[in-house]
Amino acid sequence: MIDIKEYAKEAVVLLKNMISIPSFSREEDKVADWLQRYIELQGYTVNRKGNNLWLMSPGLDPRRPTLLLNSHLDTVKPVQGWTHDAFRPVVVDERLYGLGSNDAGASVVSLLQVFFILSARPQSYNLIFTASAEEEISGANGIESLLPELPPIDFAIVGEPTQMHMAVAEKGLMVLDCVAYGKAGHAAHGTGENALYKAMDAIQWFRTYQFPKQTEFLGPVKMTVTQINAGTQHNVVPDKCSFVVDVRSNEMYSNQELLALIQQTVDCEITARSTRLSSTATPLDHPIVKQAERINRRLYGSPTISDQALMPFPSVKMGPGESARSHTANEYIRLPEIEEAIKVYVELLDGLEL
Repeated sequence: MIDIKEYAKEAVVLLKNMISIPSFSREEDKVADWLQRYIELQGYTVNRKGNNLWLMSPGLDPRRPTLLLNSHLDTVKPVQGWTHDAFRPVVVDERLYGLGSNDAGASVVSLLQVFFILSARPQSYNLIFTASAEEEISGANGIESLLPELPPIDFAIVGEPTQMHMAVAEKGLMVLDCVAYGKAGHAAHGTGENALYKAMDAIQWFRTYQFPKQTEFLGPVKMTVTQINAGTQHNVVPDKCSFVVDVRSNEMYSNQELLALIQQTVDCEITARSTRLSSTATPLDHPIVKQAERINRRLYGSPTISDQALMPFPSVKMGPGESARSHTANEYIRLPEIEEAIKVYVELLDGLEL
């Protein structure tokens, strides 16, 4: 019999310690040091690359499929409005407050306890746990740098706050820097060619155009203009207008395809900051997805990006907490959510044939 309550209590203690150690993106070294020592005290060998940690279940067999349990150590910086100390964990009415408690510390500690539970029991698969860095900035020194160090992965569960429902698809992200060019002139004389007006035509296209391919879980590609800059002073017709577009792709288009289509259509200079953060979608007949349905987990598509975007193998996103609490003042996780997470993960994975 697995005593889930005891594992949950241990997870809460671990999370409180992690909250007490600031771990902003690219500054996760101290929390990684602490977590590494904790895991080693449990008798496991911890591997490390930069601020990324990973450990593997004993007796890894290359003939068996390999399951990855992943979540991230880094947090955003605290926003305005905190009334609790962001780095001093405090429990009020079963809510544990602290920066990173919900996103994604609760997932880290829950998945780690699940790794301990499953590794101690016979499984048909190999198991790897990773705690990655730089997720909040999709940094090159996070999961992307870690994957080449791991054995081939067949499937991954990415711990993010989903209320323990299963995101079987996730939108990708591409940020576009756009520039419309005109010709400077005197505003009083009406000379020149107004780059701002050219940009407005392009912005109207981004606002109204719908790519034809939509999906059940992710819907349409979503394009949102989020920044604009033009002009030097009130009486000069601007010869340049720059603006930024946030593009959230569905699994029907690669970011490279979307970029090519946009560049062919819009009369602006358009440059993608990166095309590497792809949309993901997992086959609904995968054994883990089918098991999730059997234990009454809802399947859905997620609009937010995670380390999934950098994983070239099937994956789902699933973890304790609620996405709406992330990156907010007084971020918290409810303590029963951690116990529920460990219970649901074990129900999902223990004894499953992949």
